[in-house]
Order: sequence, then C-alpha cells, then structure tokens
Amino acid sequence: MSSSPDSAEAFRHICRSSPWRWRTVRFELHRKFPTADDGGAGSAWVPGGGSGHPAPALALNCWVRRPGALRVESLEGELLASTTKINESKDSLFISGNRKPWLLPPSLVNPVKDSAGYVVRRPEALYGEPAYGSGRSAAALDPVELAGEHPVPLEAPFANVAEIEHIASASHHGRAAIEAILTPNASYRPVFADAPLLFPGRTAIRIDLETGICVASQSLDGPTAGAGHWMVLLGIDEYMLDDLFEEVSMGLTDVRAHIPWDLGPDA
Repeated sequence: MSSSPDSAEAFRHICRSSPWRWRTVRFELHRKFPTADDGGAGSAWVPGGGSGHPAPALALNCWVRRPGALRVESLEGELLASTTKINESKDSLFISGNRKPWLLPPSLVNPVKDSAGYVVRRPEALYGEPAYGSGRSAAALDPVELAGEHPVPLEAPFANVAEIEHIASASHHGRAAIEAILTPNASYRPVFADAPLLFPGRTAIRIDLETGICVASQSLDGPTAGAGHWMVLLGIDEYMLDDLFEEVSMGLTDVRAHIPWDLGPDA
C-alpha cells in the first residue's frame, strides 16, 4: 500500500508511526513559539518559514526511554522531574481485573505499513508516553491524535479527525520533516484533553520524518494564535542508563567512558 509523499493519506501514516520509529530520544522542548528565520523580527512561524529561532516562555531539556522513562531538566541543568519507579514490581497490575496490563508494547506487535515504511493501521497495544506538566510533550512524541488509529472507512469531507491542507516538505534544525495546516473535525479527540495538539481553527503542524514526532505546532486563528510548541531533537536511540531516570544512583559504571587505573610506586 502506498500513497504520494505529499498527500493527506501519507501525512496521517507518518503521524501513526512513532512507536515503531525510535526507542530513546533526547530533545529541547520550547513552549510558546519561535520567531521565523527573519533575523528575530518577531513574526510567527508558518509552514515554509524555515527552522525558526526559539523565543519560548518555557524551555526544558528532556530524555525519554520507552517504555515509561522520563527525565526533565531546566536548560541550566536543574532537575525538575524523573521517573523514579521504573524498576519497581508491577505484579499488582495483573490482579486489577483490567486487561490493559496484558497488552504488549508496540515494539512487539506488527502494524500494517505502506511502501515507505509508515503505519497505515495501528494494532491494539500498550501505547502511551511518560508525561510532564500538561502532557503536551507526551502527545507530541506520538501524535496519533492527528490521524486516528486507522483509516476511516470512506474518504469524505469531515470523515477524518482533522482536515489537512498545504502539505509541504520542510527542514527542522537540519532534519527532514513534513508540515501542513490542520483543522480539527468533530471527531478529533486529543490524548490529553487539557493539552490538544490542534487548537480551534487552523493549526500549523510539523512532523519529523525519521521519528514521527510532532516537532512543532502553532495556532493560527483566534485568541490562541501563536500558542504551541517547538522541539529540537538532539539525539535518537542513544544508550540511556537507568541512573539517568532513578532518584538515587545505583553506582553503575558508564562503560563508554575511559576508566583510569592508578598504579602505586610498587606496582
């Protein structure tokens, strides 16, 4: 199954693909919105406007390791949050009477893909990214809410969760991306009700092609105009020790670093 790379169908396939495109990611998260590549004149980013220069109201450094591990720091290195219970027993989950704990992680199930390797239809699996604050960054890491889990039975106006227009290739901080303007329909359901990726009216969206992450969004209409987020992806599938996410270090040695051996005079 294939579609034109600049079609609405292909855009939705990319938005469904994140769980199978990466295991760890390191990024800067900027809330509010950057100015365009205009020398800092202050105009808002719109599709075709380049990578932009961050001018955030909030800026964070984040590390995510699937499944469920998150570390958040200020740009100055102050630890703000970390998932400190990633190694605790989950036995109690399996006597809850809920079938969700028995679902497999997405990496262990096979979705239907198109000829470019992006996901057409997502299988039932244990989806979900670790959230901090409103959950907007978690929604951006797996932006399936922009497309829905699978194609609609009939391609017709307003049948999809959002209408997609003005699709174009883009470069986002040196990385290949695709961007478009989306307008939500009545069936749009954000993963986090208080932090939708799509605002009322039109929203400019940019998706990283390698990872399927929504690296930028901006409201274009009404009282929310200018609101959104901006992400700079700094590392994909890097090795991340448990110590990065634990409250107390277990004292493990990072074997990537040189280990000096101090020999005494009698050695």
